[in-house]
Amino acid sequence: MATLYLMRHGQTLFNVLKRKQGWCDSPLTELGVEQAHRAGTCLAERGVTFDHAYSSTSERAVDTLEVVLGELGCPDMPYERIKGLKEWNFGAFEGLTEDTNPPLPYGDFYVPFGGEGELAFRERMVATVTALMQRPGHECVLMASHGAAVAQFLRAQGPEAEHRLRGDGRRIGNCAITVYEFDPATAHFEALELINPNA
Repeated sequence: MATLYLMRHGQTLFNVLKRKQGWCDSPLTELGVEQAHRAGTCLAERGVTFDHAYSSTSERAVDTLEVVLGELGCPDMPYERIKGLKEWNFGAFEGLTEDTNPPLPYGDFYVPFGGEGELAFRERMVATVTALMQRPGHECVLMASHGAAVAQFLRAQGPEAEHRLRGDGRRIGNCAITVYEFDPATAHFEALELINPNA
């Protein structure tokens, strides 16, 4: 069995301005950098050692991963940037204020505007993460991604998994980490824990 740590990036400028950021990007705030440091410290205190690391190609996720790896004592650890770990593509709604959000669930709302449908986005995340975890020698892996991406990956594991990690109303806050056990033979993920180092 292998272990996956799938985390959200730290707070960004667009988070503060309440603007939609899917495939568009904005930098980490000072608080966002501090949150990444706390996440790294939390993992270090747990004695976690990673053999592989990956990040979304978005700068906010890359910067978060680099801070975390620094806190783990391996700032020079090589990692790969993966487009499949990017956030939901909101199409023409990228960069707009969050009051333009449609009612939940979003479903295919963004598709006519050049964005992704919810199920297509979820399937992209599952396919990407599964393919990475099935690579040889992947025993304990860290992936830096995004809020909706982390949430949709969890949702793909079924209602029991989602209830186990979020049944008490916990949010996937900035730098939250979801932990999974992965069986390469069956490609099954078992949701174990939601860690919110900045809660």
